[in-house]
This record gives sequence, C-alpha cells and structure tokens, in this order.
Amino acid sequence: MKKLFITVVIIGMFGWAVYDLTSSSTSEDNKEEENKEFNVTEGQGSDNNTNEVGLEVGKKAPDFQLTTLNDKKISLSNLKGEKVMINFWATWCPPCRAEMPDMEKFYQNEDITILAINLTSTESGLGDVRDFVKEFELSFPILLDKQNNIATSYQIRPIPTTYMVDSNGVIQHKALGAMNYEQMVKQYKQMN
Repeated sequence: MKKLFITVVIIGMFGWAVYDLTSSSTSEDNKEEENKEFNVTEGQGSDNNTNEVGLEVGKKAPDFQLTTLNDKKISLSNLKGEKVMINFWATWCPPCRAEMPDMEKFYQNEDITILAINLTSTESGLGDVRDFVKEFELSFPILLDKQNNIATSYQIRPIPTTYMVDSNGVIQHKALGAMNYEQMVKQYKQMN
C-alpha cells in the first residue's frame, strides 16, 4: 500500500513538472504577445478620409459612448480633431497600476485626451475604482464599461491595452500590455 501511494505521488509530481514546464513556455510566449506594439507604417492610415472602421492600425476606431465616474457621458466621435489615448484597465491588474502614474504625467504634459476605460464588471464595486483614482491622483476621465460591452467590441485581451487615435479618429498605434511615459510620448509625437 505504501509503495502504491509513493508511486502515485511521484507520478503526480512528474505530471505537475511536465505541466508546469509546458505552461511556463506558453506563458513566456503570451508575455511576448502581450507586449507587442503595432504602429502605422508608411502609407498606412495616411489618408485623412479613412472611413473603414476596425481595430487594426490605419482604420477608424469604433465609436462608443460611456459614462464617467462623475456621471458625464463621453463618446469618441465627439472628440474628432483631438488626439486620443484609449486605455482599457482594471484596479486589480498589476501592469495597469504600474502604468497609471506615467499616464497621469503624460496627460499633464501633452495635449492629449485620455479615455481610461475601466472594466467595471470585473471590479468588486465602484468604491474600488474611486479609491484607485484617489490613490493615484488621476485627473483624466475614467469611463465605466459596466457590462464590458466596449471591451468586447474592441476585443480586449490582455489588459492593459492602449489605442492611440489621431485627430481624424484613425488608430495610429496599438499596445498590448503596459506602456511607459517615453513610449506614450513617442507615439503621441508620431500622430497628426
């Protein structure tokens, strides 16, 4: 009986080691995928009359309307003529927490509109969002995606995900994963 138990434990440990090894290599691949950035290349998105709506760089960003934490309605289409950073995030997400101070600095130093879309249905409650905003002293609009409808339409995976949208509403850059201040400024300067 003891030998059978020890054999089962050893086989279980071996199985776990194989699983852990294969999932960690997949995890590394996912991390590389999450940190991918997509930019406009020469000729792509340079047409100011781009009418094709899509999620790819060079296409017009899909319109949406959400309510802010302060009960103000904001829609992307009303921001035509402005450079916009759309950022999908949640309070429980460590990379989101890491990039928030850089986003606030970026907002203070550049002429950019930031739409920080909180995945509200993933939160414990609005109190968590309010506490987060207070903790990081955020002054840009926090939009609430209460049913994750906008996150779903933007096919958000992973978070944070950021879209840099030019003054014509065209996506100029897409980042999967956190951005730092220098990356934000670089992408901002490349937009029209």
